Amino acid sequence: MTDYASAKQAYTSSSVMTAPPQKLVVMLYDGAIRFLRQSATAMRTGNREVTVNRLNRAGAIIDELNISLDMNQGEVASNLRSIYLFARRHMTEALIEQDPEKLEAVARLLADLREAWAQIADQGMPGAGDAAAAQ
Repeated sequence: MTDYASAKQAYTSSSVMTAPPQKLVVMLYDGAIRFLRQSATAMRTGNREVTVNRLNRAGAIIDELNISLDMNQGEVASNLRSIYLFARRHMTEALIEQDPEKLEAVARLLADLREAWAQIADQGMPGAGDAAAAQ
């Protein structure tokens, strides 16, 4: 591992370990969106190995977001669960049908959610922790 790679890994690890919960959710969305877009690109070029790898990574992030929901938080958590389950179904269909547009649609959906969480994280407003508890 190069010095640059080591430094980047240390910085990333430090960022994750010190980030508030709302910011962690934003980081997870960023990763899922990036992997979905990479998967769609690989699908378009016929690179099945990269397509599946990136799709699995995006799926793991969405699964983590889903299982970390606090369902005692009511409608917000319930709605997020429905969105995550929809995303996973759409991703499976995209792989079966070899349809990168479906992956892009999921990436856009997650990007909208990411923006909402980014606003909560940036505002640091009272109650933001309550919203994060739904995650």
